Amino acid sequence: QVQLVESGGGLVQAGGSLRLSCVASGRTFSIIVMGWFRQAPGKEREFVAAISWSDTTTYYADSVKGRFTISRDNAKNTVYLQMNSLKPEDTAIYYCASLRTSGLVTARNRYDYWGQGTQVTVSS
Repeated sequence: QVQLVESGGGLVQAGGSLRLSCVASGRTFSIIVMGWFRQAPGKEREFVAAISWSDTTTYYADSVKGRFTISRDNAKNTVYLQMNSLKPEDTAIYYCASLRTSGLVTARNRYDYWGQGTQVTVSS
């Protein structure tokens, strides 16, 4: 199994920045891709960004492209999500997740393990 723990959420004004972290432990050698998803109240969980565990390939949802940056530090088994120019519509619980098989990285039902989530609130 893989355990994932997110941190870094909080309250920020529109236009501000936050950096989320996700530390992976356990069978991390099985990870191929790490992703970030978010879920706003009353909405489905949606894909935000993902990064390959072995190379520099990254993926972004159109809604965050140019504002968010995903990165990783394999030595620390940690994935980051730098969020800039935040908007009120970015308010959600943010989850990191790990994927063990190649294929579509935007589909949440393909991810094997999930963290508990961290709240991000952007005030207008």
